[in-house]
Amino acid sequence: MFDVADPAVWIALDEAVRHSVRSSADGTWQRTEQGRTPTDAQLALALCQRDGRIRERALGEVAGRPELLPLVVIRCADWAEPVRDRARTRWVEAVTVETATALAPLALRIGIRYRGDFAVGLIDKVLRSADREALLPLLTHADRTVRRFAHRLAVEEGFVSPAELARSAARDEDTVVQGLCAEAALAALAEGDADDDVLEPLLAARNPRVRSAGVTALRRAGRGERAVGFLGDRAAVVRACARYVVRRSGGEPVEWYRRRCAEAGDGALSAGVVSGLAECGDRSDAEVLWALTSYPDPVVRARAVGGLRALDVLDVRRLRALLDDPAPGVVREATLALVPSARMLDDGWLLERLAVERARETRVSAFRLLSAHSGLVRLRAAVALVDDPDDRLRNWARQSVLRWHPTADVPPRSAEVGELLERARLFDAYRLKRLKWEAGLRA
Repeated sequence: MFDVADPAVWIALDEAVRHSVRSSADGTWQRTEQGRTPTDAQLALALCQRDGRIRERALGEVAGRPELLPLVVIRCADWAEPVRDRARTRWVEAVTVETATALAPLALRIGIRYRGDFAVGLIDKVLRSADREALLPLLTHADRTVRRFAHRLAVEEGFVSPAELARSAARDEDTVVQGLCAEAALAALAEGDADDDVLEPLLAARNPRVRSAGVTALRRAGRGERAVGFLGDRAAVVRACARYVVRRSGGEPVEWYRRRCAEAGDGALSAGVVSGLAECGDRSDAEVLWALTSYPDPVVRARAVGGLRALDVLDVRRLRALLDDPAPGVVREATLALVPSARMLDDGWLLERLAVERARETRVSAFRLLSAHSGLVRLRAAVALVDDPDDRLRNWARQSVLRWHPTADVPPRSAEVGELLERARLFDAYRLKRLKWEAGLRA
């Protein structure tokens, strides 16, 4: 009635029977005592009973019934010692390479329980003594925990070649498997060994961690010149590894970055090159990055602004102009750079950018910078958006109003404060009176 290959259904069956009101009085064993041999279904229910004595007796009937081995595996972690001991005896008697492979997913789930390591340990022992073919279904299993277990075992026993490990590192979606296989594949390479079957899958992998391992291995393989092609990689960790290899090979990455950025034509520059210049350059490279803030590619423009922020180069006037850039990524980077200097910006100019007809990213940026102010400026900005059609902006503005209190820079007895608080329509009479009193206004 259910998928017997799915570990979850066996665990769910055990829990459902255990918590059933009638689970200890379903008549299974009364029929058995009358001389009838219990069916598989009756034994399955008995193996899940609340009463430990029934579970123990049921384990005495499971010999020769491989369909019930999943419940035997579960009982190997039973809280009752007599049940646990008998289940482990049955599991030792029944385990084979085939059953170990089939029940490894269930055993690994049970293995996280207290005293749940016995079944996993026996499976590990059996599979280590088997040939590599037994592990193949587990190496590509849908459950990442199973794949991790199988790959660790395969690496330790040498069941897979370095080339196969490299392909697994490039193909698998789990980061643990990727790292394990990449490290094992590279560890198998001797100094100066340039095995393309190992290096190429790693260098072409989608995951940055795997690519970075392949790039680092280029030095050991005597192919350091190939690392130059990864200096502009989209991932920072790959760029860092490429710079290391290029330097060890006698090159100077920063000069390569400077030359590429200075000679960039329309559409010829990748964003990774711009980020690389910021990562290893200095403040003398600021003018090159400023020039790239008008580059046609919006990703390059955003990386250029991020690079200026990383180099701690701040020009409020030039950065402020980028808040009107049509690319949201550029606006976000410019905002991050301007937040520490937000009070140097003209609040009237920022308030104009809260208008509904402006781009959403520009409005969010303007409100964020206005929120970095204090006192009356912050209240004006928040009240301007309390009825905004944008849900997130409206809620943000209302929370800002509700948290507002007069500060030292708020003019005492300012009639504008009272007008703004009343226009917000967010306070009850007592709270409104209290805030007006704090602002020096008469109730």
